[in-house]
Amino acid sequence: MCTTELGATAKLKGSFDQRNVKVAALSVDGLESHKGWIGDINETQGTTVNFPIIADEDRKVADLYDMIHPNADNTLTVRSVFVIGPDKKIKLMLTYPASTGRNFDELIRVIDSLQLTAYHKVATPANWKHGDDVVIVPAVQNEDIPDLFPKGHTVVKPYLRTTPQPNID
Repeated sequence: MCTTELGATAKLKGSFDQRNVKVAALSVDGLESHKGWIGDINETQGTTVNFPIIADEDRKVADLYDMIHPNADNTLTVRSVFVIGPDKKIKLMLTYPASTGRNFDELIRVIDSLQLTAYHKVATPANWKHGDDVVIVPAVQNEDIPDLFPKGHTVVKPYLRTTPQPNID
């Protein structure tokens, strides 16, 4: 991750904590480099790095999980983001080119979607944001909808039934 991304991650600690998300970074540089970066990040980003940065100098982890962008120079940083669920399974993988910073609003949005859909029989549509209507999964029978979704629902097509987001009032 670059300095701005590590700083953005630190600034979002409250948002991650609110979602019960633990953050860790992986770097192909050594521990001594990390110590220097942390000072630079804290200074330039107006924050305090508050999560572990794992040193992977031999690139065992980065190579094992194919975390360096395929078009990247080997001296560049790890460019992958993984969201791992409580079941220890990867729920999302994103690999960014070195020239493109990560979109943390999108990462928070995806985490919100993953958590919502893990506990409710819904899917989130394109461009969904917290609070928007969601799609009732096709496996839910029409007769079960009133009990599962007491806020009501709309039938757009038999396979496309929407309802207000169930985990908010």
